[in-house]
Amino acid sequence: MSFWGKLFNSKKSEEKSKDAHCLSWLGCDMHNHLLPAIDDGSQSIEQSIHLIQGLKDLGIHKSVSTPHIMKGVHDNTPATISKAHQSLTATLEERGIDFPIEYSAEYMLDDGLSHLIESDELCLMPKKHMLIEMSYLSESKSLFQTIKDIQDKGYQPILAHPERYNYYHQNFKIYKEIKNAGCMLQLNLLSISRYYGETVKTNAMMMIKAGMYDFVGTDIHHEKHLSGIRRIVNKYDVKDLMKYCTIKNQLLFT
Repeated sequence: MSFWGKLFNSKKSEEKSKDAHCLSWLGCDMHNHLLPAIDDGSQSIEQSIHLIQGLKDLGIHKSVSTPHIMKGVHDNTPATISKAHQSLTATLEERGIDFPIEYSAEYMLDDGLSHLIESDELCLMPKKHMLIEMSYLSESKSLFQTIKDIQDKGYQPILAHPERYNYYHQNFKIYKEIKNAGCMLQLNLLSISRYYGETVKTNAMMMIKAGMYDFVGTDIHHEKHLSGIRRIVNKYDVKDLMKYCTIKNQLLFT
């Protein structure tokens, strides 16, 4: 059987353990939009709790929530993110729901980011990691300079969902250049299905085979994402699929 055939053989093996499709091996979800009413993710505490219960059912019991910071669209700050985090965690505690949440942000590479880095007005992930993203429409010419600027502050950049940037799909070597520049890479779990399209899936698979990913995130925003993730874990042994990569999610909480 070919590599791809082995990778995506959807037949269930009777020898697989009961938790073969569980996501508990990840340790935590390090990219999501669970904080309520702060960006294009969850729009209420009730919706946040529904998504959290869904993640818990899949074996995820910790989270780093990463709302967008995007100039003129989602003008979040450490203060607004902290407020949303406090509101959600207070409700979880009141209801006896055990789901530790750290908070950070997903930073768009726009003309506001350089000021935030220079002034150190950042909302970082644990252990000084920083999640960044680019527009899906056009490549950011400042990517490598931004990676350097983040590193010069003593922080570790992580590029969110590189497989989704269509302008890189015919230039696989760019992923290696980004890695060689010291930037880690994060896979969106939904990318291993056709949720974002066939070319995104193909690029994700190529990067997985090349061992290029450092983190996996759900990037969950809403119920449709949760349903898509459920379908993935019912179809694939995600842990086995990611065996080519050294996934570091668990290190964020240790």
